[in-house]
Amino acid sequence: MAKISITGTAGETRIIEPQSGLTVMEIIRDAGFDEMIALCGGNCSCATCHVYVDGEVDVGPPGDDEDDLLSSSDKRRDRSRLSCQIIFDETMVGLSVTIANEES
Repeated sequence: MAKISITGTAGETRIIEPQSGLTVMEIIRDAGFDEMIALCGGNCSCATCHVYVDGEVDVGPPGDDEDDLLSSSDKRRDRSRLSCQIIFDETMVGLSVTIANEES
């Protein structure tokens, strides 16, 4: 089973074995990272599930709506994504994400 490495805003890292088909936002939330706010519940309308995709795993480019939302963040980086828009599957071996700290 593929695993995902999640690093919170305080630097805590956990390795999770999620089921395929969940969004990365759901995986992070279910793992108990309180800083994953996800106000809109995964509807790509708030950008409160911003993450940085670390490493070389290809999660695809952001869609137009996602790109617009990410543009509103001064914390955006080249590998920024909204975790509600990344659907985890078994091909994502080695996926690692860091939750963006929008407050600092």
